[in-house]
Amino acid sequence: MKAGRQRRIVGLIRQMPITSQTQLVKMLRASGFPATQATVSRDLDELGAVKVRREGKVVYSLPSESATVPAGDAVSRMFSESVLGLESTGNLVVVKTPPGHAGMVGGAMDRLGIEGVAGTLAGDDTILVVCKQGVLARKVERRLRAMVESLPGSEIPPEQV
Repeated sequence: MKAGRQRRIVGLIRQMPITSQTQLVKMLRASGFPATQATVSRDLDELGAVKVRREGKVVYSLPSESATVPAGDAVSRMFSESVLGLESTGNLVVVKTPPGHAGMVGGAMDRLGIEGVAGTLAGDDTILVVCKQGVLARKVERRLRAMVESLPGSEIPPEQV
C-alpha cells in the first residue's frame, strides 16, 4: 500500500502543481489511496520532496533521481530561489531566506549532509547552521555560498544578512 501510494504521489507531483498536503490527501483519496495529512507528510519527507517557487506559486517538487545537488534539480532550484544572504560568526552561519522558506531550506541542508555542518535550526526566515567542532564557520559559509552561486540566476551579495 505504501509503495503504491508513494508512486501515486510522485506521479501527481510530476503531473500538476501540488501546493499543499491537504490537496494531495484529497487527490490520493480520489485515486483510491486512503491517506491522512500525517501519512502524506511522512511520504513527502521519505521521497525528498521540497517546496519550490514556480510561476508565483509554492509547489512540491522532487529531486531528480540521479542528482546529489547539481543545477537543475529541485533542491538546487529551492536554494537559488530561497537563500538571500549568508554570514558566518563564531561556529555558526546565519542564512537568510524569504519569510516561510527557512524550514524547507534547513531541512534540505540537513538531508544533504554538507561537510562541516552538525545541524541546522530554522525559524521563519532565518536558519542557524551549527558547524562541527573544529570546523571554521567561514569555511562552511564559503561552501554554502559556492552551492548557491553556482546555480543559474543566483548571486548572494557578500556578507548580506
